Amino acid sequence: MLVLVAPGQGAQTPGYLTPWLDLPDAEEKLRRWSALIDLDLVHYGTEADEEQIRDTAVAQPLLVASALLSARQLFPESGNGSALAGSVGAVAGHSVGELAAAALAGVLTDEEAMSLVRARGLAMAEAAAVTRTGMAALLGGERDTSVAHLERLGLTPANVNGTTQIVAAGTMEQLAALAEDKPEGVRRVVPLKVAGAFHTHHMAPAVDALARATKELTPRDPALPYVSNRDGQTVSTGDDALARLVGQVANPVRWDLCMETFKDLGATALVELCPGGTLAGLAKRDLPGVTTLALKTPDQLDAARALVAEQSTAAG
Repeated sequence: MLVLVAPGQGAQTPGYLTPWLDLPDAEEKLRRWSALIDLDLVHYGTEADEEQIRDTAVAQPLLVASALLSARQLFPESGNGSALAGSVGAVAGHSVGELAAAALAGVLTDEEAMSLVRARGLAMAEAAAVTRTGMAALLGGERDTSVAHLERLGLTPANVNGTTQIVAAGTMEQLAALAEDKPEGVRRVVPLKVAGAFHTHHMAPAVDALARATKELTPRDPALPYVSNRDGQTVSTGDDALARLVGQVANPVRWDLCMETFKDLGATALVELCPGGTLAGLAKRDLPGVTTLALKTPDQLDAARALVAEQSTAAG
């Protein structure tokens, strides 16, 4: 069974969309989405520097656009979740990647996902500007020990990404204290290239803004299993999926629980959409025996298609 996942903020690198523009309809699609959300995705995906694409208001739409662009290239006939259901056993996205996953499951259209992620990015950038905050990854250590240590320092375990990786979020002063006082067993504390303490109480104002942005939407029920960051559970209704997308902005990402659900569903392969890498790496460590592929460039599309075909044959 194949799981299709979309990466979260921090996965973007300068120029990473350049090779994708050579594919049929890719640039036209990006320009159409750019006009819809008033953000030049082509420029930011090909010419902008690292600092420019670190901006939350830019990074989030860019990541959802690239995940959807690569998914529609991998599955060219997939205009909705029903078209994916025969080839994909479940979809999920890390943090902002959940919006791409919602579109792939058929809860939202691609255009609705792009409009919503634009509102999300702007709202979270505004919330992040109130206080100097950030995030840092803890490499190594034991989950419960690290979580207790973070709470003593006033930090939030904003992303619980696996058995040995937690992302802490809080003020810059709290993060500096963490660097000097690491939890037992943690080898390194690595600052992340994000502009705020996402998935914490610092993002509460963004929740209200995002809720307002969803009022005109009519979500559809997922056409295939859609796994939520909140608790790793599959979501059965469009209304529940949309409510979770809104509330998740200020609550921790439980990717560890998502991976447990992948295992329970019988996952045998995982493809991470562009710009893949992080989630495939986590799966290699925490889902032994599951074949992984990180779709970074169009050169990997043939390998991804072969893996999809192999999984479909095995399932059939």
